Amino acid sequence: MSNQEKAKVYQEVLEQIRQFIDENKLSPGDRLPSERYLSETLNAGRSSVREALRAIELLGIIETKHGEGTFLKEYRPFNTVSLLSTFILHESKTKEELLQVKMLLEQSAARLAMECLKEDDCKALLEITRENRTMNERHFYFFYYLLKMSGNQLFLKIWQLVEEFTRTVHNIDYDKSMYENLIMALKNKKQKDTEKIILQLYKL
Repeated sequence: MSNQEKAKVYQEVLEQIRQFIDENKLSPGDRLPSERYLSETLNAGRSSVREALRAIELLGIIETKHGEGTFLKEYRPFNTVSLLSTFILHESKTKEELLQVKMLLEQSAARLAMECLKEDDCKALLEITRENRTMNERHFYFFYYLLKMSGNQLFLKIWQLVEEFTRTVHNIDYDKSMYENLIMALKNKKQKDTEKIILQLYKL
């Protein structure tokens, strides 16, 4: 079997295992079936199943306990962040692109939040900016609040991953005064101003 064929089998098994977890509604802490059972159920070789399970474990999705079996873990974004930062973020171009992606996600979050922003939201955001936090914490909780407002859980998870990822390679000096300016722009429904202010946060 060629390397390309092996990769295809591996990817298919990986997808089948993911479907198995979804279809059987497995939750964190639940035990996965044995390699033998998965191999027979998925009609795949034991070695392919083993490779796929190792890949999923590397991503922090499952864990193997010696003598007990393989269990589904609660997903933690930092596991993926740690793995990806090891392999990907050695090139300066990739680092800069990551920063641009983060900024674009936050501009989109602000635009979506603007559509449903209420006075209570403005007060909550203002409180976040005035609490005794580090720059990174302030930025995280501010945009976490905005993204929660969107109601889009996938959007929130993607942003969290990118946010955690960015912290491993960038030390951004966020200007505290910009957050109050951003709240005012959101309140007044000034989309171009919000985009400009977020751009200024990154000094781009």
